[in-house]
Amino acid sequence: MAGGLVFVSGQGPFDPETGAIVGSTIQEQTRQAMRNVEAILVAAGSSLERVASVQFLLTNPEDFSGFNEEWSRWFPQDPPARSGARHPLAVPNLRISMAVVAEIAASSGPASD
Repeated sequence: MAGGLVFVSGQGPFDPETGAIVGSTIQEQTRQAMRNVEAILVAAGSSLERVASVQFLLTNPEDFSGFNEEWSRWFPQDPPARSGARHPLAVPNLRISMAVVAEIAASSGPASD
């Protein structure tokens, strides 16, 4: 966290308890990655509604339509800015990784004098 923002990096479709990849389709993996991002944002005093920017990496460019399908479920109106690229992610069976920047709620964080 810095300057009223929370920076979430390198989130993928990992089970938070076991570290195992969740899902085999891009939709399942995007869903789990978004669940992980959401949990981190909430813990930091933010939310998906406060997301300003998302960067994502896909191992297969053909996965974009499936990613977009799941994305629209998480951001049905006024989605945040996003950019993406194809990248040969080094983890076997990993289809997506994402980084997110979101605002922290004004009432969150340390109190000031």
